[in-house]
Amino acid sequence: MKSDDVVRYLQDHPEFFEQNAEMLAEINLPHPHGGRTISLSERQMLTLRDKVKSLEKKLRELIEFAKENDALQLKVHQFNCALFGPHDRATLQSLVAHNLNDIFAVPHVALHLWKDEPPSAEVLAFADEHALPVCAHHAVADTQSWFGETGSHLRSFAYLSLRANGQTIGLLVLGSEDKERFYPEMGTVFLQRIAETLGSAFRLHV
Repeated sequence: MKSDDVVRYLQDHPEFFEQNAEMLAEINLPHPHGGRTISLSERQMLTLRDKVKSLEKKLRELIEFAKENDALQLKVHQFNCALFGPHDRATLQSLVAHNLNDIFAVPHVALHLWKDEPPSAEVLAFADEHALPVCAHHAVADTQSWFGETGSHLRSFAYLSLRANGQTIGLLVLGSEDKERFYPEMGTVFLQRIAETLGSAFRLHV
Protein backbone atom coordinates (compact mmCIF):
# COMPACT_ATOMS: atom_id res chain seq x y z
CA MET A 1 0.00 0.00 0.00
CA LYS A 2 1.34 3.39 -0.95
CA SER A 3 1.34 6.42 1.33
CA ASP A 4 -1.18 8.12 -0.98
CA ASP A 5 -3.53 5.21 -0.39
CA VAL A 6 -3.22 5.63 3.38
CA VAL A 7 -3.89 9.36 3.16
CA ARG A 8 -6.90 8.79 0.94
CA TYR A 9 -8.28 6.13 3.30
CA LEU A 10 -7.96 8.39 6.35
CA GLN A 11 -9.61 11.25 4.47
CA ASP A 12 -12.47 9.01 3.44
CA HIS A 13 -12.84 7.45 6.91
CA PRO A 14 -12.48 10.20 9.56
CA GLU A 15 -14.13 7.88 12.11
CA PHE A 16 -10.82 5.93 12.17
CA PHE A 17 -9.30 8.53 14.50
CA GLU A 18 -12.21 8.29 16.94
CA GLN A 19 -12.20 4.50 16.91
CA ASN A 20 -8.43 4.29 17.44
CA ALA A 21 -7.80 7.18 19.83
CA GLU A 22 -5.61 5.10 22.17
CA MET A 23 -3.44 3.89 19.32
CA LEU A 24 -2.93 7.45 18.07
CA ALA A 25 -1.71 8.50 21.52
CA GLU A 26 1.02 5.83 21.33
CA ILE A 27 2.37 6.88 17.93
CA ASN A 28 5.81 8.51 18.02
CA LEU A 29 7.19 10.62 15.19
CA PRO A 30 10.64 12.06 14.45
CA HIS A 31 11.13 15.56 15.83
CA PRO A 32 11.28 17.98 12.85
CA HIS A 33 14.25 19.82 14.36
CA GLY A 34 16.17 17.00 16.03
CA GLY A 35 16.86 13.28 16.24
CA ARG A 36 14.52 12.36 19.11
CA THR A 37 10.95 11.16 18.70
CA ILE A 38 7.81 12.90 19.94
CA SER A 39 4.15 12.00 20.24
CA LEU A 40 1.64 12.72 17.52
CA SER A 41 0.01 15.44 19.66
CA GLU A 42 3.38 17.12 20.22
CA ARG A 43 4.04 16.99 16.49
CA GLN A 44 0.68 18.64 15.86
CA MET A 45 1.53 21.39 18.36
CA LEU A 46 4.83 22.03 16.61
CA THR A 47 3.05 22.22 13.26
CA LEU A 48 0.55 24.72 14.68
CA ARG A 49 3.37 26.81 16.13
CA ASP A 50 5.11 26.88 12.77
CA LYS A 51 1.87 27.98 11.10
CA VAL A 52 1.37 30.72 13.70
CA LYS A 53 4.93 31.97 13.14
CA SER A 54 4.33 32.01 9.39
CA LEU A 55 1.09 33.95 9.83
CA GLU A 56 2.77 36.41 12.20
CA LYS A 57 5.50 36.99 9.63
CA LYS A 58 2.93 37.65 6.91
CA LEU A 59 1.07 40.03 9.22
CA ARG A 60 4.28 41.97 9.95
CA GLU A 61 4.94 42.20 6.20
CA LEU A 62 1.41 43.50 5.58
CA ILE A 63 1.77 46.09 8.34
CA GLU A 64 5.11 47.20 6.92
CA PHE A 65 3.59 47.42 3.45
CA ALA A 66 0.72 49.52 4.81
CA LYS A 67 3.17 51.87 6.53
CA GLU A 68 5.13 52.29 3.29
CA ASN A 69 1.91 53.04 1.41
CA ASP A 70 0.88 55.61 4.01
CA ALA A 71 4.29 57.28 3.75
CA LEU A 72 4.04 57.40 -0.05
CA GLN A 73 0.51 58.76 0.17
CA LEU A 74 1.74 61.58 2.39
CA LYS A 75 4.59 62.37 0.00
CA VAL A 76 2.23 62.55 -2.96
CA HIS A 77 0.00 64.90 -0.95
CA GLN A 78 2.98 67.10 -0.09
CA PHE A 79 4.05 67.14 -3.73
CA ASN A 80 0.57 68.12 -4.90
CA CYS A 81 0.26 70.90 -2.32
CA ALA A 82 3.63 72.33 -3.35
CA LEU A 83 2.31 72.92 -6.88
CA PHE A 84 -0.58 75.14 -5.79
CA GLY A 85 -0.29 78.84 -6.55
CA PRO A 86 -0.20 81.26 -9.49
CA HIS A 87 3.00 79.89 -11.04
CA ASP A 88 4.08 80.54 -14.60
CA ARG A 89 5.14 77.55 -16.72
CA ALA A 90 8.89 77.93 -16.13
CA THR A 91 8.45 78.25 -12.36
CA LEU A 92 6.12 75.26 -12.29
CA GLN A 93 8.61 73.12 -14.19
CA SER A 94 11.33 74.11 -11.75
CA LEU A 95 9.08 73.28 -8.79
CA VAL A 96 8.35 69.83 -10.21
CA ALA A 97 12.03 68.92 -10.48
CA HIS A 98 12.87 70.41 -7.08
CA ASN A 99 10.05 68.68 -5.21
CA LEU A 100 10.56 65.30 -6.85
CA ASN A 101 14.12 65.46 -5.60
CA ASP A 102 13.28 66.93 -2.19
CA ILE A 103 10.20 64.85 -1.33
CA PHE A 104 10.82 61.58 -3.19
CA ALA A 105 14.62 61.72 -3.43
CA VAL A 106 14.49 61.22 -7.20
CA PRO A 107 18.01 62.18 -8.28
CA HIS A 108 17.36 63.01 -11.94
CA VAL A 109 14.27 64.57 -13.53
CA ALA A 110 13.60 65.53 -17.13
CA LEU A 111 10.33 67.27 -17.98
CA HIS A 112 9.54 68.11 -21.60
CA LEU A 113 6.38 69.93 -22.62
CA TRP A 114 5.56 69.67 -26.30
CA LYS A 115 4.74 73.40 -26.45
CA ASP A 116 8.34 74.26 -25.55
CA GLU A 117 10.18 71.21 -26.89
CA PRO A 118 8.43 69.29 -29.67
CA PRO A 119 9.29 65.58 -29.32
CA SER A 120 10.64 63.19 -31.89
CA ALA A 121 8.04 61.07 -33.66
CA GLU A 122 9.14 58.01 -31.66
CA VAL A 123 8.85 59.76 -28.29
CA LEU A 124 5.47 61.23 -29.21
CA ALA A 125 4.19 57.80 -30.26
CA PHE A 126 5.46 56.29 -27.00
CA ALA A 127 3.81 58.98 -24.86
CA ASP A 128 0.52 58.69 -26.75
CA GLU A 129 0.51 54.90 -26.50
CA HIS A 130 1.17 54.61 -22.76
CA ALA A 131 -1.58 56.14 -20.65
CA LEU A 132 -0.07 54.58 -17.51
CA PRO A 133 3.50 55.10 -16.24
CA VAL A 134 6.17 52.81 -17.64
CA CYS A 135 9.27 51.75 -15.69
CA ALA A 136 12.27 50.33 -17.51
CA HIS A 137 15.98 49.64 -17.28
CA HIS A 138 16.65 51.20 -20.67
CA ALA A 139 15.91 54.66 -22.00
CA VAL A 140 13.21 55.10 -24.64
CA ALA A 141 14.29 56.58 -27.98
CA ASP A 142 16.39 59.74 -27.48
CA THR A 143 15.24 60.46 -23.91
CA GLN A 144 18.57 59.45 -22.37
CA SER A 145 20.05 62.61 -23.92
CA TRP A 146 17.52 64.69 -21.97
CA PHE A 147 19.71 64.17 -18.90
CA GLY A 148 22.88 65.51 -20.53
CA GLU A 149 26.16 63.92 -19.52
CA THR A 150 24.46 62.17 -16.60
CA GLY A 151 22.30 60.12 -18.96
CA SER A 152 24.96 57.51 -19.68
CA HIS A 153 25.17 56.67 -15.96
CA LEU A 154 21.45 56.06 -15.44
CA ARG A 155 20.28 52.48 -15.02
CA SER A 156 16.54 52.81 -14.43
CA PHE A 157 13.80 55.09 -15.69
CA ALA A 158 10.14 55.92 -15.05
CA TYR A 159 8.12 57.48 -17.86
CA LEU A 160 4.99 59.49 -17.06
CA SER A 161 2.91 60.78 -19.96
CA LEU A 162 1.25 64.09 -19.14
CA ARG A 163 -2.24 64.65 -20.51
CA ALA A 164 -4.66 67.57 -20.61
CA ASN A 165 -8.04 67.77 -22.31
CA GLY A 166 -7.60 64.24 -23.61
CA GLN A 167 -4.29 64.92 -25.37
CA THR A 168 -0.66 64.25 -24.50
CA ILE A 169 1.08 67.53 -23.65
CA GLY A 170 4.45 66.28 -22.44
CA LEU A 171 6.54 63.59 -20.84
CA LEU A 172 8.11 63.43 -17.40
CA VAL A 173 11.07 61.07 -17.06
CA LEU A 174 12.59 60.07 -13.73
CA GLY A 175 16.07 58.56 -13.76
CA SER A 176 18.37 56.85 -11.30
CA GLU A 177 21.79 55.24 -11.20
CA ASP A 178 20.21 52.50 -9.08
CA LYS A 179 18.92 49.69 -11.32
CA GLU A 180 16.32 48.71 -8.70
CA ARG A 181 14.87 52.20 -8.19
CA PHE A 182 12.52 51.79 -11.16
CA TYR A 183 11.85 48.37 -12.64
CA PRO A 184 9.22 46.94 -15.04
CA GLU A 185 7.24 44.99 -12.41
CA MET A 186 6.91 47.77 -9.84
CA GLY A 187 3.56 49.30 -8.92
CA THR A 188 2.82 52.64 -10.57
CA VAL A 189 -0.32 53.85 -8.75
CA PHE A 190 1.44 56.76 -7.08
CA LEU A 191 3.35 57.65 -10.24
CA GLN A 192 0.02 57.80 -12.07
CA ARG A 193 -1.39 60.17 -9.46
CA ILE A 194 1.60 62.45 -9.95
CA ALA A 195 1.13 62.34 -13.72
CA GLU A 196 -2.55 63.25 -13.39
CA THR A 197 -1.76 66.13 -11.04
CA LEU A 198 0.86 67.52 -13.42
CA GLY A 199 -1.47 67.17 -16.38
CA SER A 200 -3.99 69.34 -14.53
CA ALA A 201 -1.33 71.80 -13.34
CA PHE A 202 0.07 72.37 -16.84
CA ARG A 203 -3.33 72.41 -18.55
CA LEU A 204 -3.52 76.20 -18.34
CA HIS A 205 -0.03 76.58 -19.81
CA VAL A 206 -0.46 74.67 -23.07
